[in-house]
Amino acid sequence: MRVLGINAVFHDPAAALVVDGRVVAAAEEERFSRRKHGKSPVPFSAWEQPEQAAAWCLRQGGIDAAELDAVAYSYDPALVDVALPGTDPTWEWLRTRYAERAPAFLRTALPGLDPEIVHFVPHHVAHAASAGLAAPVQECAVLTADGRGEDVSALLGSYRGGVLEVLATQSLPHSLGLMYEDLTEHLGFRRSSDEYKVMALASYAKPIFRADFAELVRTDGGRFEIGRIDWSRWAPPRHAGEPLDETHAQLAASVQTRLEEVLLDLASWLHQRTAQRALALAGGVALNCVANTRLAAEGPFDQVWVQPAAGDSGTALGAALQVSAERGGPVTPMPGADLGRGWTDAELEQVLVDADLRYERPDDLAGVVAEALADNRTVGWFQGRAEFGPRALGHRSLLAHPGHADNVERLNVIKGREQFRPVAPMVLADRAHELFSRGPLPSPYMLFVHDVAEEWQERIPAVVHVDGTARIQTVDRADEPLLGAVLAEFDARTGLPAVINTSFNTAGRPMVDSPVDALECFGASPIDLLVLGPFVVRRHGRSA
Repeated sequence: MRVLGINAVFHDPAAALVVDGRVVAAAEEERFSRRKHGKSPVPFSAWEQPEQAAAWCLRQGGIDAAELDAVAYSYDPALVDVALPGTDPTWEWLRTRYAERAPAFLRTALPGLDPEIVHFVPHHVAHAASAGLAAPVQECAVLTADGRGEDVSALLGSYRGGVLEVLATQSLPHSLGLMYEDLTEHLGFRRSSDEYKVMALASYAKPIFRADFAELVRTDGGRFEIGRIDWSRWAPPRHAGEPLDETHAQLAASVQTRLEEVLLDLASWLHQRTAQRALALAGGVALNCVANTRLAAEGPFDQVWVQPAAGDSGTALGAALQVSAERGGPVTPMPGADLGRGWTDAELEQVLVDADLRYERPDDLAGVVAEALADNRTVGWFQGRAEFGPRALGHRSLLAHPGHADNVERLNVIKGREQFRPVAPMVLADRAHELFSRGPLPSPYMLFVHDVAEEWQERIPAVVHVDGTARIQTVDRADEPLLGAVLAEFDARTGLPAVINTSFNTAGRPMVDSPVDALECFGASPIDLLVLGPFVVRRHGRSA
């Protein structure tokens, strides 16, 4: 059973290929087009398909479009009510029309594709499948929440034997995701893109307006209701580039706190209904790692698992898994987040030769990198297949020394980011418990925050956020031997079993995906060392 999953309606277009229940490939269109988020999240763009990502997935699987058994499109236009509050009052009909025409658009994008095999999967069912069917624990409760799907913004259910039982959904216009997007826009950031900046900003203030939002955002069993919010009541609107003041941070903190409380209420109701031990999360709201940690630490479930591509891009994977489960039998949990493109050593070397760069292939690559990091040099790290989802997990990363507090400012300057933005630590899995607590361990996908032990806060200040937390990635040496060796070698030199890990990109650009992308970013940024597979390129390395 060969199923291609497609996400294309709102933002973050992506494709995924599932063959006989096994995830073969998954990638976001932005990594190919080099356009952040792939396209604008407006009705006019709903015709755009992840053409390059889909074509690559098929090549990776050795499959022609004509050989596919099904295409799973993560949106069902038949469920849309264009008059429903929460939809676009002027242009929802256009988005719906474009979604209806998706089979024809895909036939054009993928020659040989039979449009009759395209099946529409409800958006939140696709989110649910991306979590419940991809999770390492197959019997689990599932909670999805985002801006919106066709007519709902959240789903609560249960997976047993690969079959989803929907227990509750939340109808529009009530939406936790849209509320957070509105706040993001009010604070001068880009909606459907910069919500993580609001989460970071929230740590800089107390939630002094929490009581107001407890009145405005109410829960009722497995559902919630959001009243009309006049954001200017608490903080003035901010335009991009203007300074942030304390009221902006206080508003962010208040909404963030109420979001966490609502998710805890929903999780408690879901646990009462299912009595299951594990909870799987997906939807854009599930990328809120602060809320995820509260669910793990204070919620009723023994285990909380978050899909690493929890946003809309992950619905391509979820839709493919859902159709595979319905038609082809059991599916296999996703093997990891490294589902994107990769290059052979020979291909990487040819890129360096073509670029006329001086490079080396050291016998002890881990030692060379650890020495550079110990010497407080920044390292662009490009290894293996690219990550699927928004987190750099040691395949397309920027690495640096966590023991120098000014490396936060240094990396934010390199990346062109706001200075309130934190950077994260990558830590050896078998040492993580010494440094971090409260969040679940291991934590391989950087989707929870952890409290940093007091005795370590002064030793790794660059990765400690203002509230004493860090969003960590644990590295198991058995799964990532080269990366594990770098961390072990760095530990041997510095006494620190962690390094800074942030995404290999600059502001407004997608993470690097190809070796050419890596060379372009390296050439345009003050990064000291580029590691491309087994090869090392040093700054000022052009051949004579």
